[in-house]
Amino acid sequence: TMGNWLVNHWFSAAVLAAWLGINIFLFTYYFLFFDRDERYFYTRAILGSALAWARASAKCLNFNSMLILLPVCRNLLSFLRGTCSCCRRTLRKQLDHNLTFHKLVAYTLALLTAVHTIAHLFNLERYNQSQQATDGSLPAVLSKMHLQGSEWLNPIHSNQTTVEYVAFTTIPGLTGVIITLALILMVTSSTEFIRRNYFELFWYTHHLFLVYFAGLVIHGIAGLVRGQTEQSMAEVHPYDCAEYLTQREQNCTHSCCKDPEFGSIPAESWKWVLAPIILYVFERLLRVWRAQQKVVVKKVVMHPTRVLELQMQKKGFCMEVGQYIFVNCPAISALEWHPFTLTSAPEEDFFSIHIRAAGDWTERLINTFQLETPRVEVDGPFGTASEDVFQYEVAMLVGAGIGVTPFASILKSIWYKFQQGDQTLKTKKIYFYWLCRDTGAFAWFNDLLASLEQKMAESGKADFLTYRLFLTGWDISIANNVALHFDTATDTVTGLRHKTIFGRPMWNTEFAAVAAAHPRSVVGVFLCGPQALAKSLQKSCHQHSSLDPRKVKFYFNKENF
Repeated sequence: TMGNWLVNHWFSAAVLAAWLGINIFLFTYYFLFFDRDERYFYTRAILGSALAWARASAKCLNFNSMLILLPVCRNLLSFLRGTCSCCRRTLRKQLDHNLTFHKLVAYTLALLTAVHTIAHLFNLERYNQSQQATDGSLPAVLSKMHLQGSEWLNPIHSNQTTVEYVAFTTIPGLTGVIITLALILMVTSSTEFIRRNYFELFWYTHHLFLVYFAGLVIHGIAGLVRGQTEQSMAEVHPYDCAEYLTQREQNCTHSCCKDPEFGSIPAESWKWVLAPIILYVFERLLRVWRAQQKVVVKKVVMHPTRVLELQMQKKGFCMEVGQYIFVNCPAISALEWHPFTLTSAPEEDFFSIHIRAAGDWTERLINTFQLETPRVEVDGPFGTASEDVFQYEVAMLVGAGIGVTPFASILKSIWYKFQQGDQTLKTKKIYFYWLCRDTGAFAWFNDLLASLEQKMAESGKADFLTYRLFLTGWDISIANNVALHFDTATDTVTGLRHKTIFGRPMWNTEFAAVAAAHPRSVVGVFLCGPQALAKSLQKSCHQHSSLDPRKVKFYFNKENF
């Protein structure tokens, strides 16, 4: 429910409200300022309200450009997470929404860029019309003033100038076009589909942010949009003198005879973005320094269906469950860093990742490791630990597809804690649900479950973990094979003791069974998987929780990995 969301995400809600509030304030304040301020009386005479639209969106663009780099300073976020280790975990957890905020700011930049560009296209058209007008109107008179000096108001000084000419020959025009193209490419290449299938395309295109910021800083230098100077305002105030401009006598003698003079609005984008850029440079230097620290690859395991397991050691590396690292292999690409969820437990004397072939870089990495052991660089670990799992007597873990990866670390860690009689572990029972289209890519996870199953049986704790595998994509040959071996002790698809179930889980049945088995427990439900599944699990948690505080309660936690 909305109430629950606000309780768990009050920090995110507060940040969102503040961000939205500042955007609305900046837009409204500067819109009204440029729409009413007397220094822009003559500018408005030519441009109308498009002036206010362009300037207000520019202020919001500066504000959001200031914010866009902060969520991707991952070392800065790790530092914040560390300094607020005394804070409640819900607060630290919300720092993991950094990429969601980064995307929100990016889409806002795209929207504001559209508003700013459209407003300036109207402005250029109006400047052009006023320059060509010969009707003696105020815009026409203003456009002919000071064409030789530097006190002009209309940047278009000849009748031959076109909108295209201004867009590609002036500094604001050209930088505006370049910034917009860079932004379009960055936004379109960062869709889920491209990130998953063509990570390199996303990675390299995103470095156009350098072009974006360079263009942004230069963009306002020429100062094409102008206002009346303070000195000129004192001499010929528009409220007193505007009417005389269109009906001036030849030998004028009164105080409004002098032409108004205009000056540019100073460029100020650099003031907004300077601090975040310096911070980001430090972030990148820190990454380079951390990457230089030696990583020892202890063991390389090639699992079936081209899944590579790397077991590594690095001095001072300290991980927690549910965290991830960035990996670089200079032999393949000096610039590319790819994120991988850690699959080892903190109790082990190494850290490991599982890499499946899912693009050019991973393909090349797997091929390289089959021939030799190249040097790898590691940055991390990042992310908040998923230690909430240990706080519940009963835990229902749901992994869908690639979302099964973090549970390798969690299940192993729970088993180590359980064996060592760790007092922080409250867990007495785990239900694990694994949903996948085909088990091939996750044969390594199968092996992990099989070894856990064996260890638990040997210690007489076979009932500590109950797991169910749901195969959502299957064909007729699998079905025939299953029918043939229906009475065997182990499963025909996975070789595990627990049978594979074909199709999707009936969550109502699953929840009802857990509620019946643990009528007085608090059950933590953890998902790493798609949003649609999150909604149905949240609904089931709500439906199956008892109103009686002494009876079963289900609490839903979605992990962002």
